[in-house]
Amino acid sequence: MKIFSIAKSRRLRSSPYTSRIEKQGVTAYTAYNHMLLPSAFGSIEDSCDHLKKNVQIWDVAGERQVEIIGNDSSKLVQLMTCRDLSKSKDGRCYYCPIIDDKGGLINDPIILRLNINRWWISVADSDVILFAKGLAIGKKFDVEISEPDVNILAVQGPKSFKLMENVFGNEITKLKFFGFDYFEFKGTRHLIAQSGWSKQGGYEIYVENTNSGLELYDYLFEAGKEFDVKPGCPNLIERIESGLLSYGNDMDNNDNPFECGFDKFINLDSDIVFLGKENLKKIKLDGIKRKLMGVQIDAKEINVSGSIDLNDENNLKIGELRSGCYSPHFGKVLGIAMMKKPFWEVSQIVKIQINNQTFDGKVCDLPFI
Repeated sequence: MKIFSIAKSRRLRSSPYTSRIEKQGVTAYTAYNHMLLPSAFGSIEDSCDHLKKNVQIWDVAGERQVEIIGNDSSKLVQLMTCRDLSKSKDGRCYYCPIIDDKGGLINDPIILRLNINRWWISVADSDVILFAKGLAIGKKFDVEISEPDVNILAVQGPKSFKLMENVFGNEITKLKFFGFDYFEFKGTRHLIAQSGWSKQGGYEIYVENTNSGLELYDYLFEAGKEFDVKPGCPNLIERIESGLLSYGNDMDNNDNPFECGFDKFINLDSDIVFLGKENLKKIKLDGIKRKLMGVQIDAKEINVSGSIDLNDENNLKIGELRSGCYSPHFGKVLGIAMMKKPFWEVSQIVKIQINNQTFDGKVCDLPFI
């Protein structure tokens, strides 16, 4: 078997933790926001099982921040998202679809309100900073937009809560989900949120002081020995079982938030001003013609590169599989698919070609677990 390597450059940056994770046995990377993002440490099945039972430390520095500061920062942030942030509070994270003038998805980030005039947009894999700068220039907003040197560490898994309590003290256990605050480690303050890209629970540490972050990285592994801590990364099996959507895989700029099930994050009746509002009103009035759904397929393996057609019993295309993996828990392939109307109904039968073989499946709700 040929072994391929990734050529690192300024276009594809490593993180401060890269040398450590390579010593710890990372076996695969993907590219995310022009950075290396670990995607495997050996078997993803074993890593998924470990994540569900113990605690892992993830290098997710590829989750970059777009910092918006200034008198018009709140106006700009609201202009980009269809979620009403008029009652947002300092110290809270908000899941916010970012859309363009047609209502198409630009990104689905977590937005942190540090204060009314300072926001961080913690972005998925697309160039939100350029979108923000274009809007700010066009609107002549009084803002400064930059990508701060913030490199996130995620501590994920059911034992993450006890590990973080041992490192940062009892106060960190008082954080509510999507809340954040500053906590001290050996004289350096770190912004920590109860969040992360798994459904197993945990925290994200927004490291601004690189030297302290590296010391903290090492200390977490030392302090986590009693909890069977291991290096990890966002796990394909766990995220699909949990119905966690991935921008660029499950959805992109050709999709709108109604099609992706983001209805509760779309505020059309309030007085807030955001890009694409009138088009979203029309989409809601006309009704959507596609919808993201789960599918279960009676197969033992699958490799999704691009999209794979889903057909009905007459071999007519009724949808497309956008992400998929074999789940040992379910004993079959689970996938996230964009289904045409009216074929998104639960229990709709689908057929799919995998390695020149035809397999049966059915549509189901998300999440699987």
